[in-house]
Amino acid sequence: MTSAFIHCNSKRKARKGREGSRIRSFSLASLALRAFVFVAATALLTGCGSTPKRGGYYQDDGPGGPPPVNLDKLADPVPKVERLHRAANKPYTALGKKYVPYNTLKPYRQRGTGSWYGRKYHGQRTSSGERYDMYAMTAAHPILPIPSYARVTNVKNGRSVIVRINDRGPFHSGRIIDLSYAAAYKLGYVNAGSALVEVEAILP
Repeated sequence: MTSAFIHCNSKRKARKGREGSRIRSFSLASLALRAFVFVAATALLTGCGSTPKRGGYYQDDGPGGPPPVNLDKLADPVPKVERLHRAANKPYTALGKKYVPYNTLKPYRQRGTGSWYGRKYHGQRTSSGERYDMYAMTAAHPILPIPSYARVTNVKNGRSVIVRINDRGPFHSGRIIDLSYAAAYKLGYVNAGSALVEVEAILP
């Protein structure tokens, strides 16, 4: 009987040991799961507060070194009548939205968010077929004729520049123009990434 009691008692201890081990495993798994959820939620919130890409700007989209020109002394382009690009002014669809560009020069004025794009697109073909130069006074616009000229004013500080429209974009909701790095620099918002601007077409 004593041996039977010892045997039963040993089984009970073993069962309790296994149950305790399962409880500890469950607790560790629960803690790991909670930690994962916390990290994931933190990452999600950080991502929501981060700077938007293209149509906002890339934080590392600046020159990455000293600009090859003195941007403070960079002159605005002189508006002139140019032959409109046939293909670049045809209706098109981007990100599910249809755009109908102007095919003649006519009055246009709009206020909204302006952004800029830099070296990630530097040297690539624009809608006009020209190479994008982040140090030239150019801009991308969804519907203004290509090529044409516009005056862009930073509403906050009153600075104005003249840019030559030679590309399409931005297609980010709420943004009305994408300036070159140089143009945004002269308007004083390269560090902010975007600003409230007023865009006015320049007619002959």
